[in-house]
Amino acid sequence: MKSIAFFNNKGGVGKTTLICNLAAYFARKRNKKVLVIDADPQCNTTSYTLDEDSFYSYYLEGDNFTISSLIPSLQDGEGFIKDYETVKTDYFGFDMIPGNPTFAACEDFLANEWRDVKAGDYRGMRSSLIFSDFLSKCTKYDYVFFDMGPSLGAINRSVLLACDYFLTPMSSDVFSLLALGNIGTSISTWRDLFDKGYTQLGPDKQEKINAIYTGSPIKFIGYVEQQYITKSVDGQPRAVRAYDEILAKIPSEIKESVVKPINHVVSEEIDYKIGSVPNYHSLVPMSQTSHKPIFELGSVDGVVGAHYQKVREFEALMKKLSENVEKNMEAV
Repeated sequence: MKSIAFFNNKGGVGKTTLICNLAAYFARKRNKKVLVIDADPQCNTTSYTLDEDSFYSYYLEGDNFTISSLIPSLQDGEGFIKDYETVKTDYFGFDMIPGNPTFAACEDFLANEWRDVKAGDYRGMRSSLIFSDFLSKCTKYDYVFFDMGPSLGAINRSVLLACDYFLTPMSSDVFSLLALGNIGTSISTWRDLFDKGYTQLGPDKQEKINAIYTGSPIKFIGYVEQQYITKSVDGQPRAVRAYDEILAKIPSEIKESVVKPINHVVSEEIDYKIGSVPNYHSLVPMSQTSHKPIFELGSVDGVVGAHYQKVREFEALMKKLSENVEKNMEAV
């Protein structure tokens, strides 16, 4: 099983659309067993993939398992959960741990526990490994994808320290570019602090967490340019100039601000650009309304005329992105 966090501390970058459609492609077209965890308290992945009936019944009828279900036993000192439940998405083809707005309240708890990590306190370190423990229970999946909120808070810290890899969706704006420095600095600092706290534990307490602590293995596998506007140049799609200038700065900034501090080695043989996703305009709201991946949209969902070509183009794009994700996971 490989775990991948989709993360950018800059919001509005099309993260949820990307993770849901890419995960759906892996599940439906590549026959992979995929679990998507909605760790964003805004719950956009959950509302996107579940139809209205399923969505409301899941939250209003009974006490069903959500991302918030991970926390109470840990807060009460009982340790990690023993088991978990998932919900199957009808059209996207993957299993999901639904989000919950109440998960935002866990930010303070995890932040307080992190203070103890820096002092080498066992309880604080164990609590900060909440997602490492959860991932150790997900061995039946090929991939576990995390959707995350746009922050550098305690929840995202615990997710990122647990995952094998992370991928950054980026919009073509200057603030998305400036956010890269925050990502590289924060993750490398968190990893160093946790590793330092681990060394302060005695051998007996180290042994207790060795089953889930793997040395903060996270690696950056690449970025996806999103939502740029294209024009045709010699019959080929090109980003318009305002976006093109920003896109041109991304590769060098990625290597300097993200790859170097996190992966430590900048490989010239790796193309960290996983792909580019142009603005698909009306297909995105169609997909959200029908609760289907964009590449599964049809006439019943409102697809007409030239839309069909765009649907086919999107499927080909997801194929390329899925191949590049796997290629970079092997390379980093």
